[in-house]
Amino acid sequence: MSRKRMMMLAALLILGLVVAACGGASTSAPAPAPTTAPAAAPTTAPAAAPTTAAAAKPAAATEAPKAVAPAATTAPAAPAATTASSGPAPTLAAPTALPTGVTKAVALKPGQTKVTFWHALGGVNGEALQKMVDAFNASQDKYQVEATFQGNYDNSLAKLRAGLPTKDVPSLMQVYDIGTRLMIDLDVVVPMQNFIDAEKFDVSDLEPGILNYYSVNKKLYSMPFNSSAPIMYYNKDGFAKAGLDPEKPPRTWAEVAAAAKTLKEKGGFECGIAEIWYGWFFEQWQAVGGNYYADNENGRVQPATKVVYNTDYSNALLTWMKSMIDNGTACNAGRNAAGGSDAAQTAFEQQKAAMFIESTARLRGVVNNTEGKGTFKVGTAYLPRQNEADYTKSGTIIGGASVWILKDRPEEEQKGAWEFVKFSTSAEQQAAWHIATGYYPIRKSGYDLPIDKAWRAQYPQFETARNQLQQSPINNYTAGALLGVFPTGRQTVEKGMEDIMLGKIDVKTMLEQTSASITKEIETYNRTVRPR
Repeated sequence: MSRKRMMMLAALLILGLVVAACGGASTSAPAPAPTTAPAAAPTTAPAAAPTTAAAAKPAAATEAPKAVAPAATTAPAAPAATTASSGPAPTLAAPTALPTGVTKAVALKPGQTKVTFWHALGGVNGEALQKMVDAFNASQDKYQVEATFQGNYDNSLAKLRAGLPTKDVPSLMQVYDIGTRLMIDLDVVVPMQNFIDAEKFDVSDLEPGILNYYSVNKKLYSMPFNSSAPIMYYNKDGFAKAGLDPEKPPRTWAEVAAAAKTLKEKGGFECGIAEIWYGWFFEQWQAVGGNYYADNENGRVQPATKVVYNTDYSNALLTWMKSMIDNGTACNAGRNAAGGSDAAQTAFEQQKAAMFIESTARLRGVVNNTEGKGTFKVGTAYLPRQNEADYTKSGTIIGGASVWILKDRPEEEQKGAWEFVKFSTSAEQQAAWHIATGYYPIRKSGYDLPIDKAWRAQYPQFETARNQLQQSPINNYTAGALLGVFPTGRQTVEKGMEDIMLGKIDVKTMLEQTSASITKEIETYNRTVRPR
């Protein structure tokens, strides 16, 4: 191993990994019940794939498998909303982690090459991913992709790091959005741009906002895979019951606070909104307010040297969130732990909270667990802004994850990984992926297929995410920050947010302390790793 890589790995050993994964990007873990009520059935479950058994016989090969829009699940209606309670809003239980190492093994025929794929998607999203893998394996005879669930994004990244010295790494690796700077600086991948250029692969139909995030110095290092952004979910029936217009969800922070108060007092909810302390949301609010998270335009014009979020805007943001906790109109759903913030989703689905903010990746699961069971109608809205003027300034950042081809694997495996990447970006697969999960189709033409049009006609909630994405300008606010220390940086912010909500620290001190801490980490990283 080279001295440079050893230094990089030494730096990584210093960096702790945040427990939560991005956005967006959750693993869709089974949702725990709030501490204030009996447990509900899990919202999702890991795919029941055997860990060692050979894969089932694949379907007949096709050039482009036809995607079929799955129907929303149906089940008896859940209990009615509970009566509003007096006193402080409840604190909701943190979710538990999913098991790791779940693999649907493949049986190779003579001459076939196995492509190993490590990912961090469980539950509904993991099942959708396995269907895509199965479709690829059935579509050709040269390669067989074997997908393994490695737990949340941080677990999988830690396993990759541990395997680098011995080259015990996969052919293809899913890494969350904030791992981009780190993966590039490790110098362990073949840039996706190499394959694109060699084959003259046309990327003109791919969403420019998504490509903008994963492009560094005009080079696409990884292929966007599961792309998401935060939206606000709300109970349309509950809005109507409380005398609010279900077709006009709140758009500003003040409107959210007013609606939360009304929903608790008149709608029969324990709280108007379930709040999650998630660094990804903090980053998103910086972008939609037209603010950079880090200097040098989010580290996009040259490597970042410090974070710059200690501003009056951030003070106002955290003060707004804290005020709803203090007056009992918001439930404390805790930090985004173990790869998903299921406590907020559970509170929403059980009609304890009327609103919550989460990734578009949760959309299919939420629809299944509410409208699919005939419980209540779900509304979706843009991430609320500080004021209406902010809607003209900027937009949300892409979350979720991308896939990377590892250079320490044989060339034939790299070629197979690229073939799967191309397959996964087809319009047919992207439409099926969108319907099954709520993640964006990264290919614009995916929206044009009849199955996607029919699905959005039936469930117009899926239009919200698309419109929010396509209305976001292409700039360095919406490109998001590039930080090699983002995993620990996000954890620092989340811990600070949680401490504010628990009354352990005031907003001003939190912003000062967390920004100083992350800036120090950036300085150490830049001295040790030297961003490429």
